[in-house]
Amino acid sequence: MSARSAGASRADLIADTALALLADRGMRGLTHRAVDETAGLPQGSTSNLARTRQALLELAVRRLAEREARVLALHEMPDPRTGGLDSLVNGLALATHRALTRNRDLTLARYELALEATRRPELRAYFDATGARFRDQLTTLVTAMGSTHPDRHVLSLVAWADGLMFSCVAGSFGARTPALEEVRAGLRELLEGMLRG
Repeated sequence: MSARSAGASRADLIADTALALLADRGMRGLTHRAVDETAGLPQGSTSNLARTRQALLELAVRRLAEREARVLALHEMPDPRTGGLDSLVNGLALATHRALTRNRDLTLARYELALEATRRPELRAYFDATGARFRDQLTTLVTAMGSTHPDRHVLSLVAWADGLMFSCVAGSFGARTPALEEVRAGLRELLEGMLRG
């Protein structure tokens, strides 16, 4: 289950293993000992890096943000000022579909951490700060597309994508993952209503 890869640091290995445990066993299954055992590390390795549970959770949130940034790849999207609505729809649909398919466990780990953050104010602040980078990038994209209410539009867009992902990863639509074209169609309907309404 561990996510050991060539050249990965011990911190990355521990964080990736923590994320894998969150997806597989939930918050109760995430312990320092479980990370050591699952990652094949000597006992105490995780505690040496992250002494407290809060430190371990922060390490997982930091790694989650790094990995999700690669999944979402907003920096790779075409400039919507030149590619128009099609480029924005296609880029966001690909990112959302990747989260639903190849990165399903990462998405599930994010929901575990988000729920835990509702009970831990110190984690909430950390979790929200890492998510702000994505929201800022999305605000830039919708503003470039001519949004007259970018903050409201970004909230609606994130709520739509998060709702779709939660429903398909952990909710009542978990048995069926929508095809890329379905995600694209939903995003087009939403964005056309926002930007051309």
